[in-house]
Amino acid sequence: GERRCRCRRGGWIRSCTLKQQAAEYYRGNQVVQEMQKVLNSMFSQKPGDVFGHLGDYFSALANPPSITRLVGKEVLDANSQATVQVELLCTIRNFEKSICTATLPSFCTALSPTSSDTGEASNEKKYESARIALEWINDPLNSMLTGILPDNQAQIDKQNMLDFFSEIDSLTFITCCFLGKKSVAVEKPITPFEPPELVLPGSVAFGAVSLVFAKTVAKLKNIPLYMYMSTMNQQESPKEMRIPIPMISLFNCGISSGGKLCLIKEMIGVPKPGLSFKQGLKMMIDLHQKILMLSIPPQRNLREVLSSAGCVLKACDRLEQPFEIIEEACTALELTLGEDFHLIINCAAHELMDYTKEKYEIMSGVLKHPDEMMEVYENLIAKYPSIIGLIDPLRKEDVEQWISLCSAFSSQCYLIADVASKSMVKLTAEQNLNGVNSTCLVLKYANQCTLTDLTEVTKVIEGEFIIGCTEGETADDSLADIAVALGASLIKLGGLHHGERVAKYNRLLAIEEELAHRGALGMGCFILFPFSLEQDVTVEISLFKL
Repeated sequence: GERRCRCRRGGWIRSCTLKQQAAEYYRGNQVVQEMQKVLNSMFSQKPGDVFGHLGDYFSALANPPSITRLVGKEVLDANSQATVQVELLCTIRNFEKSICTATLPSFCTALSPTSSDTGEASNEKKYESARIALEWINDPLNSMLTGILPDNQAQIDKQNMLDFFSEIDSLTFITCCFLGKKSVAVEKPITPFEPPELVLPGSVAFGAVSLVFAKTVAKLKNIPLYMYMSTMNQQESPKEMRIPIPMISLFNCGISSGGKLCLIKEMIGVPKPGLSFKQGLKMMIDLHQKILMLSIPPQRNLREVLSSAGCVLKACDRLEQPFEIIEEACTALELTLGEDFHLIINCAAHELMDYTKEKYEIMSGVLKHPDEMMEVYENLIAKYPSIIGLIDPLRKEDVEQWISLCSAFSSQCYLIADVASKSMVKLTAEQNLNGVNSTCLVLKYANQCTLTDLTEVTKVIEGEFIIGCTEGETADDSLADIAVALGASLIKLGGLHHGERVAKYNRLLAIEEELAHRGALGMGCFILFPFSLEQDVTVEISLFKL
């Protein structure tokens, strides 16, 4: 009996100790106070879903999600080339959860037409870059970012990236190098091509990690990515947001098409301002379908005539040929070229230069010195006034000709440099945006550029800018959110075929519908040409690539 009594006494003591520990634990974590508060408020509110109400109440008191780990995976882009996908996992209410993924194309600087790299060598460089990016994501970046709160984009984009770079003893850069052919004497020697900018292999890791963090915060806050990104420039989301005007590729008819016409690599349709994105897209879809009918012989399959840009690959032997097809399509659809929509021409001048003759080959056998290109474009714009923009009309090395071209035509159309521009990474590193007096800028999200870099650049841009995609795109549709958040005037996504491009058009349609439903859809952009012929233009147009 005495032993039984001692056992009872010991059990009672342990029970009292546990009760005391439990009371201290609950008291220290404010459980009793919060429980009393929610029970009192719930009785007066009498919600239909009692446990749902309790869950919502205590969810607001839970610890904020913290990063558990990053997982890098190798995936394929639209060209079946290796790139990276980043998955972010967080600890939420004591459980690890996968929040979202982000995928960026493994981008490299454009090759010169005199490049010694083969396509196989270029693919190998992209594969190697993706491999290095995965190593960085799965080891050093994962270790640096684990445990921090995701809602600090600037810290993630700046501090941690700088810390990572400081730990690297030596960096091996890749470059899309090229060896020019020996040039012969001409009436005026051209400026030799500049060495291509160096690209850090694996740098896509930084852009992908930056994007996956932003997508994670947006998802945890249960808001769209564009709304979260719009607050990176200001504390509150703007009352109204606008959808950029789409630049839709209608033709690829340059050197790769096999025709004699080289000057026009890409013809781009731009709906007139004042239309909703849905209205403008519908008009361009109808035009695109009609062009397909007029361009494809009955015996050929659609896949055989589509370019990687998602539009018709058309071999043309005359300058007028693509314009004639578009005008015929307009007649059938009762559209007026120059009123219902306009054209932007991608000339891709860097692909036209014959370095042995130091001239541009604008047609098979037709060669023009850079000084002669002024007359070429003067005649083109005069003949087709529906043209409101020229992309890469000259190489970036033809500085004098750029100045002359901009002085003459900047009041009539946009003069846009894509490949002809410095990368945004280099310009921000130099901390020098002076002297870039452009009518429009193009921003591309690639390499080690982060969302913070992108938003900071838009703060200093005076005038309009374009968001553009790279050639090897992925199915990730975040670029649409980025364009809306930053207030881009236009967006260049390519043609209306291929899923990776259509996904972004669909996302823009969804965003427009969301904004309209909330009463936050702003007025669309208007096409303006702010420069006049009398202005003293020092350096006109420089499009950034990120």
